Amino acid sequence: MPVSLELLPTLPDLGCVAGVDEAGRGALAGPVSAAAVVLPADCSIEGLTDSKKLTPAQRARVAVQIRASARAYAVAFVSAQEIDQINILQASLRAMAEAVARLPDGIEHVLVDGRHCPELPCPATAVIGGDARVACISAASVLAKEARDAWMRYCDLQEPCYRFARHKGYPSAEHLRALSEHGPGRQHRRSYAPVRAVLEEQAA
Repeated sequence: MPVSLELLPTLPDLGCVAGVDEAGRGALAGPVSAAAVVLPADCSIEGLTDSKKLTPAQRARVAVQIRASARAYAVAFVSAQEIDQINILQASLRAMAEAVARLPDGIEHVLVDGRHCPELPCPATAVIGGDARVACISAASVLAKEARDAWMRYCDLQEPCYRFARHKGYPSAEHLRALSEHGPGRQHRRSYAPVRAVLEEQAA
């Protein structure tokens, strides 16, 4: 059940806590990524907030601090093909569960950004707006975004006509023009409406 931000200060001591967030749900191409991060109780990372509020340069600097400060962290991906098979919500939850599974043993509670929690072997709480207010979730937001952006830069080398390094697979005007001109590539999510529309046009 989601928890409002106002209720967070009343939560009891949850023991060893991991924050979890995803990146890439709204993209037309590429995987969805998720990160899980365990921060020390006294951790202070300058500039740490929701990854969407940071510039690429700021996010890169914060990511370095997170990796240096975290007790543990892990990242997982679910591919575009899997997204088409199981839908983006289930793919996001699968990536989150995989990221948590890659952490060392001993995680006692997981705080997840948003309204939904994956199935996990430990208790979990969905926190609405957690990526902007809960440090371990903010850290997960940053690492998930950094990892996915790096993957999309690699995809740009494989399929340069789409300019993935510039828009990271999101539906920018440039991306939509390339999609219309070249048709869907290996990284495109064929279940997403703009991609599906191009496929239908090609088949007509």
